[in-house]
Formats: sequence, structure tokens, C-alpha cells
Amino acid sequence: MPRPGPRNLITDVPGLTVGSVQDDDVRTGVTVVLCPEGWSAAVDVRGGGPGVRETETLSPENSFSKAHAICLSGGSVFGLGAADGVVSALSVNNVGIRLSPQSPAIPIVPGAVLHDLGNGGDKAWDLEPPYRALGVKAVAAAGQDFPLGAVGAGRGAMAGLIKGGLGSASIDLGGGLVVGALVAANPVGSVYMPDGETFWAWPFEIDGEFGGRFPTGPVSATDPLPQESKLGAAGRLRAGANTTLAVVAVTADLSTAEAKRVAIMAHDGMGRAVRPAHTAFDGDVVFALASGAIALGAGPQRPVEVSRFGSAAADCLARAIARAVYEARAFTES
Repeated sequence: MPRPGPRNLITDVPGLTVGSVQDDDVRTGVTVVLCPEGWSAAVDVRGGGPGVRETETLSPENSFSKAHAICLSGGSVFGLGAADGVVSALSVNNVGIRLSPQSPAIPIVPGAVLHDLGNGGDKAWDLEPPYRALGVKAVAAAGQDFPLGAVGAGRGAMAGLIKGGLGSASIDLGGGLVVGALVAANPVGSVYMPDGETFWAWPFEIDGEFGGRFPTGPVSATDPLPQESKLGAAGRLRAGANTTLAVVAVTADLSTAEAKRVAIMAHDGMGRAVRPAHTAFDGDVVFALASGAIALGAGPQRPVEVSRFGSAAADCLARAIARAVYEARAFTES
């Protein structure tokens, strides 16, 4: 029976570290997933209002579809600068590719951002948005253990009308095959069923990781956009004002095209955990990383295994979204 890894975090995939930092005055933050050896990587964008960096670099037809880190940030377009800090911090530590002996190391750091500019924090940064500095700090903070909830890239996030946050989960499939997910959850849709207490992701929960609540009676899910009027009044029904950003990772030796398939399938986790997902108001993005530690072989079983990883990644992402909101519930602004 597959079980979560020892941390129940994406860092149960060996070789990954995660750094999360935030600025509580600005009410924003940055989370970076580090794979400094350069892992096969891909991305799939489904939301109608994405904010991204270097996603085309990861297209299968391009010459270097690998990544040394993935950077997730608050701050909308300003938050894209966080990846500049990550690039600089990695380069001075000789992480990246070299096109000539004299050149500095060139890290490949794709990234994506969520909108948290309307949350009341101090955004009067003039010509010095905090995100580059936060990117540098996130690299320095990276390790195998990291907090969940209203932290890092999820510091200023909302999930519909409630607090969003940073979540993660993992599953060990046996034989060294481990799948993990990390998410910054800021969707316009609801993570809760109509009772306001049971997560849509409840069938995928393991060991009460987000409260252990399940439906106790019949459930109706006929309203296609729950709480539409309240979301409109709160300014959430605006293109780009919401998003769910995710990274999924596996230990297998996936090609870029196979990693893309895993990213595509992992998006199903959003549909399992958020209702509705992939709207015109979200910028939903999933990055996929593959360490290459476990060889799958080239036989007819290979696409079956790739599909199993994609399904497991979707389950992990659904669990990570629920964990993000569950861990953020006790948060209060100081």
C-alpha cells in the first residue's frame, strides 16, 4: 500500500530542497524548489491569467529543457524578480550551465507568480520591490524541512474567501519511486464542500493530514460558481487576481515530454481539490521535475509507469492544496 514519505513533503523526493521566506510587512513571500544538478523539467499552464518566467525554455523541442530551481512568488508581475535573486544566489555557488570556461554559471530558474497585491500589506516599495532580495534569502533558507500554511509564496494567498497558503504532500510507490507535490494555493474557487468544513479533497486524505473530516450525508454540487456574489464583492472575480502554483516531482528518469505528461495529469489534482479550477480568473501552473534516479527501461510498461506517476502527482497535489488551507486556518494578521 503506497504511503507518504517520512516528511510528507515534496522533499521526500531525494535531491530536492525547499526554501521559503516572507516579508510580513508587505504580506508576501517566495518559495524556491532547488534541484542544483539540473533535473528534467516541464510545465503546463491552464489558468486564464498566468504570470510566468522561462516556461518556454522547458518546451520539449528546445535544447536545454532542464531546471536548477523553480521559483514561486507572490507579488504578481513584481514577484517575477524573485527568480533574479535565485539565479544570482545559485550562480555564485557554481550552480548552472557554462557555455564557455570564462562565463559565470548560468542557472535555469523558471518561475510563476500569484497576485497578493490587494491584501493590505505595505506595497510602497517605489523602485525597489522586495522580491529579488527574498529570492536570495529563499535559496539560503533551503532545506528538507519547511513550514506549511501562510508562509513563503503562500503568505498573502487566499483560497476563495478564506486564507490560502503553502502546502505539500508525498507518496512512496515502492522500489525507490517517490512522487511529491508543493503548492501555493490562491484559487478563486472553494476548497470546501457546501458544508464549509469538508475538503473536496477528502477522499485522497491519508492519516488525517488535513483534519480527517468526511461527508456525513448527501452532498449537492450543482452550483457551478459557489459564492459568486461574495467573490465579486471581494474583488476576486478579476483576471489574474487568483492562481494555484504547483511543483510536482518524481524520482524516475523521465524525458521532458514524459515530465510534461505528468504535469498535465497533475492538474487534475486542482480539479479534485478546488471548485471551480482553471477559471478565467486564475493563472494555474504546474511544473514537473524528474530526478532520473530510478531507470524505468524502454519496454511497453514505461508509458504505464508514466501514467501512474501522473495520477499519483494529481493525488499529491489535491492533498497539498487541502493541507495548505488547513495549515493556514489558525493564521491571524498581527
